[in-house]
Amino acid sequence: MFKKLPGDEAQHLVTTTPDTAVVFRPAVLKTPAIVTIVIFTWRLLAGAVRLLWRYPIASSVAVAPGALSWLYGWQWGIALLVLVPVALTMWRLVDRASFLRLVGWRLLAWWRRVWIYRRHWQPVMIVSGLGRHLRGRDYLPRLVRVTCTSWADLVTVRMLAGQSVKDWSDRIENLAHGFGATSCRVTVARSGRLLLAFPRRDPLAVPLPALPIPAVASVGPVEIGKQEDGTPWRLKVHGTHVLVAGATGAGKGSIIWSTIRGLLPAVRSGLTQIWALDPKLMELSFGRDLFDRYAADPATCADLLEAAVKIMQERAGRFAGVQRNHVPTVDDPFVLVVVDEVAFLTAYQSDKGLKLRISAALATLTTQGRAVGVGVLAALQDPRKDVLSIRNLFPDKIALRLDESEQVDMVLGDGARDRGALADLISPQPDLGAGIAYTRLETSPEPMRARAGYVSDADIRDMVAVFTADTLPLTVEGA
Repeated sequence: MFKKLPGDEAQHLVTTTPDTAVVFRPAVLKTPAIVTIVIFTWRLLAGAVRLLWRYPIASSVAVAPGALSWLYGWQWGIALLVLVPVALTMWRLVDRASFLRLVGWRLLAWWRRVWIYRRHWQPVMIVSGLGRHLRGRDYLPRLVRVTCTSWADLVTVRMLAGQSVKDWSDRIENLAHGFGATSCRVTVARSGRLLLAFPRRDPLAVPLPALPIPAVASVGPVEIGKQEDGTPWRLKVHGTHVLVAGATGAGKGSIIWSTIRGLLPAVRSGLTQIWALDPKLMELSFGRDLFDRYAADPATCADLLEAAVKIMQERAGRFAGVQRNHVPTVDDPFVLVVVDEVAFLTAYQSDKGLKLRISAALATLTTQGRAVGVGVLAALQDPRKDVLSIRNLFPDKIALRLDESEQVDMVLGDGARDRGALADLISPQPDLGAGIAYTRLETSPEPMRARAGYVSDADIRDMVAVFTADTLPLTVEGA
């Protein structure tokens, strides 16, 4: 009448009622105690060796006092506990940089690995959906390494088999709040491994003043600010085109004027010409004496863009079969076309004839200009496709504060916000958020956070005064 079930006899059934589910206990295989002890001992030894290998300094600090006390007496252990902190404190006061590089960041990484990430790893992975609980067992991504820098924790993770980068980038908010950070950024370290960046502080919270005018004439990359990791933010303008998008008051002027400021020695030496298009008559007109050509009304802007196209085509005819890349010279200088608000000329222009001329000239410059030394630096507020249909023709893109989360991917490309480019969350307060941006370069698809120096009206007046006084240095890079 009853079928024999695996793991139990029929008499152990809970009920024989036909309409009741059959409940039975599975067979249990008892593991010998010696096997359990061997496995536990092996895991304990492997974990100790791995801990010593990855954190030799932190392990030595923890083990050395106990070893000395056991070998030579408790007095030596106490002495070591007193002398080591004093020696480390003196080292930190004398040479803080080397102390942090060799000891400080490693100790901090060990502490945060144990107290922050390892302690919360299992619940964060399970709750966020990055781990799996199957048949009574947790399958978790592996926490490989924790490295500390001056501003963030860099956590290397080995993904579970079958996971993708999108699985992690969709859960950056879960990860950030789970580990007590303000944000999280996901980058690919190598196949199967990710690098998660959890900021501990914001190194860009304080506004940056205008950077000094360079002493060497160069077409770039131009230093315009500071990156989140503390390194200089250098913007490439020669050999590329740059699109800057940001809401009103986000700091587009800081990027434009910092770029112009960095190119002034090259302008004075004849290696660079700056052509400015200022349809709003508010931003670039303040320093019009710095530009080789300046236009404000739409008709003049169209003429200026078409003149740049003629120079581009003339150079292409001369360079064809001779050279593939442009080298700035006095005879063939690098021409940077700066457009303050490109949407005024492309989307909001009522004259259809001018609109077509301007759009065609911009499309020609952005598709053919960089190889012959004609670059475009364009800024706009609304990054939608119907406002600027050629936004994908700009290899390098910069997103300042934006109004909507969808606009981040419009500017920086699909998936940029999921990887941590939270341009829509930048503070609208000028002191806190102006000039902060996320950039995505042609050579690196991963977004990078930085802040441009603020070039005030007084700084622009000084630039004009220095430029017109002919006192800029004439040293040419490579001379």
